[in-house]
Amino acid sequence: MFERTVLPEGPRVISARLPGTRSLAVAAYVLAGSRTESRERSGVAHFMEHLTFKGTQAYPSTRAVSEAIEGIGGMSNAATDRESTVYWTRLPVREAERAVQVLAELTVRPLLRDEDIARERDIIVEEIRSYRDDPGQYVFNLFDEAFFGDSPLGWEIAGDEESVRSMPEAAIRDFWAAAYRPANIVVAVAGDISHDVAVDLVRGAFGTGNGVVPDFMAAPPGPVGPRFRLLHQKVAQAHLCLGVPALARDHPDTWTLELLTTILGDGSSSRLFLKVREDAGLAYDVHAFQTDLADCGTLQIYAGVDPGQMTEALAAILGELARLRDETVEPGELDKARAYAKGRLELRLEESRHLASWLGVQEALHDRVLTLDEALAALDAVTAADIRSLAGRLFREEVLTLAVIAPARRGRALDQSLRLP
Repeated sequence: MFERTVLPEGPRVISARLPGTRSLAVAAYVLAGSRTESRERSGVAHFMEHLTFKGTQAYPSTRAVSEAIEGIGGMSNAATDRESTVYWTRLPVREAERAVQVLAELTVRPLLRDEDIARERDIIVEEIRSYRDDPGQYVFNLFDEAFFGDSPLGWEIAGDEESVRSMPEAAIRDFWAAAYRPANIVVAVAGDISHDVAVDLVRGAFGTGNGVVPDFMAAPPGPVGPRFRLLHQKVAQAHLCLGVPALARDHPDTWTLELLTTILGDGSSSRLFLKVREDAGLAYDVHAFQTDLADCGTLQIYAGVDPGQMTEALAAILGELARLRDETVEPGELDKARAYAKGRLELRLEESRHLASWLGVQEALHDRVLTLDEALAALDAVTAADIRSLAGRLFREEVLTLAVIAPARRGRALDQSLRLP
């Protein structure tokens, strides 16, 4: 399914050939994210991601950068996460050289001009404000603050207005000089080109240069803050995020958690969807998801509900957690969840961008890279007893954490309902 090469003092290259496809996806993962930051430099990784698109040596303006990809019908973007930053592009396979060149320009040859830094401060501040104006998204930031406390994992990835406005230009350039080295980058390629061609393109575009992967403090043993966070805003709908500590990346029970999450709240056949939405009519959107980092993880549940029905919605959600803890999943339900999880994975990995992401994330952050067949076999190996055992370890009353955004005077006593049946 894939081949990999580690270039001396250069990027790691991992690729999968898709014969006959007309699209090519390339993703460059820089091994640095918001988790490496201090409070004073909070948001520097995200700031750096923004600045790369303002101009590079070969493409000295935002317009030149965008036209290099969009001018041939392609697309590109970037995202900053806790432990990495990814730049990706998808375009016609005949433009493979251009795809690799543009990503190399963005990561190892940005201009980082003073005037671009000054202008981008206001843009990032507006981005932060947009997050805070979207309660369905901001509730997850509140959860992180409650769960991880005053630590890099509890801070917003983009930083806050104060840190963005006061960020010294030198701090941004120092971050780039230390973290954005060719040897700190993983390049993943998915499309109809050979691995040898991909390696040659990466070698020529990215060059060489060693760097040190930035260190970060250990995750606090969450939850460390108040287990209930309530923010009052002028909203018509209440937004709830309930979570528990889950599994660190590459934990042996990773695939058990995948199926547990599927059964609980992934898709319109999940228990939360059927119980909370279809049967009780308490929410339009209710779902479960997981996060995993090097040394910690969370399982979270989101629900958007009528402010007058928050207590009932929370009780229904907690009831489903208790059911997974106390009852063994029936064979038919497990088979359906397994088929759903496997099918979603198979379909997703037939698209070049998702395949590049699958390969790049694993190569950059995981202990090993799984083939699709290995992942499917891991899902097949999960038993109902495994799921119940894991649920019993995860769903404990003393670790429940709840973040809520609700209208004024609503939800003040909701923490009294934060109890498992």
